[in-house]
Amino acid sequence: MSRSAHPAGPRHGDVLPEGHYAAPPADLNGLDPHVWARTVARGADGVVTVGGLPVTRLAEEFGTPAYFLDEEDFRARCRAWTDAFEGADVFYAGKAFLSRAVVRWLREEGLNLDVCSGGELATALAAGMPAERIAMHGNNKSPGEIERAVEAGVGRIVLDSYQEIVRVAHAAERLGRRQRVQIRVTVGVEAHTHEFIATAHEDQKFGLALADGQAAEAVRRVLRLDALELVGIHSHIGSQIFDMAGFEVSARRVVGLLTEIRDEHGVELPEIDLGGGLGIAYTPEDDPREPYEIAKALRDIVARECTAAGLTMPRLSVEPGRAIAGPTAFTLYEVGTVKELAGLRTYVSVDGGMSDNIRTALYDAEYSVALASRASTAEPMLARVVGKHCESGDIVVRDAYLPADLAAGDLIAVPATGAYCRSMASNYNHVLRPPVVAVADGAAREIVRRETEADLLRLDVG
Repeated sequence: MSRSAHPAGPRHGDVLPEGHYAAPPADLNGLDPHVWARTVARGADGVVTVGGLPVTRLAEEFGTPAYFLDEEDFRARCRAWTDAFEGADVFYAGKAFLSRAVVRWLREEGLNLDVCSGGELATALAAGMPAERIAMHGNNKSPGEIERAVEAGVGRIVLDSYQEIVRVAHAAERLGRRQRVQIRVTVGVEAHTHEFIATAHEDQKFGLALADGQAAEAVRRVLRLDALELVGIHSHIGSQIFDMAGFEVSARRVVGLLTEIRDEHGVELPEIDLGGGLGIAYTPEDDPREPYEIAKALRDIVARECTAAGLTMPRLSVEPGRAIAGPTAFTLYEVGTVKELAGLRTYVSVDGGMSDNIRTALYDAEYSVALASRASTAEPMLARVVGKHCESGDIVVRDAYLPADLAAGDLIAVPATGAYCRSMASNYNHVLRPPVVAVADGAAREIVRRETEADLLRLDVG
């Protein structure tokens, strides 16, 4: 699979989906550094370690299932993005995974933060993120969320509709502020990895369409309002993208709008935000780009388009949430039931499932998996890792090879679960959400604690 191949295949009932690797890996004990966090290794005793700590000890202390986050890797990825985009703005997309500890890391590493709800904004402010380094997104921000964002002094509010223009302006007027805003534009490009179609994707809930003049009308309305300062245009074209072709089309259309704004209103907007959606490796076959490659490609695309249009190069912003958080964590499970279906595959049931990783059921996402509590010389078996929920779609890893001697009590680990897994976790079947444990320099600590039954019952008012 190349960098332009989609990581999520079609639903299937056969043994292996078309295009899936037909043979087991050469070494079942190997840990591909493309997929695993950078301090993850297998020790001499065969036990997987992270930050120098064996998962067997971590499981004893924190239980399973649990997300283990490599803090060193997270911080290093933050620095890689800020270094690559020197002179631009890197906004970590909080929806990938957010906690007060993460906000502190972002603040210390010099990143900005993109939030899209009142809860994310509250977390950011509670952890001390300077308000001017926060951008507020969302297609249906409530009046209360807008009021709080303006009152806090967030650096940008990304406007998503005509109604929101009015709401933000009224809030700014009431508070005696002039709020900096961007307009989210739907450019007619939807990119999911290598596939992008340049038409017919205005049919979505986000943004104001270029094609029918909505975006241009939004610009006119904002420029007439003294309470709003229009600083730029925002565009987002998809997720888990490996190919830059969609960004090229998007940038051309955004720069075209900037040219129209200059020609009609005599204003050159100083910023464009090209969003996020940049892909990561969930399996060894995925081949994501490095931050410096992405930075160079985006700068070259925008510079070329601006030169052709006679525009000053605007300040760029990007929003790598998944690309920072995703590779830095893995989920550790304990194996329960192992059920062989002769001639098909072996079902490996774990103590978590779709409540801690909904992405396989929701998106057909592919993941890797490894036996973590020991090494094995057993033959490989075709396995499907499934959860404990009363749902046939409760699948964690659809197709993988694991050692044939896998047994109840073994620990297995699923990498690249740092983005969206805890954020989208649920209490389906009243299962408790796992903790997030940060590991660094031989020490581990919970940054989000495990839920308890008391937590569930506390919300049930009877």
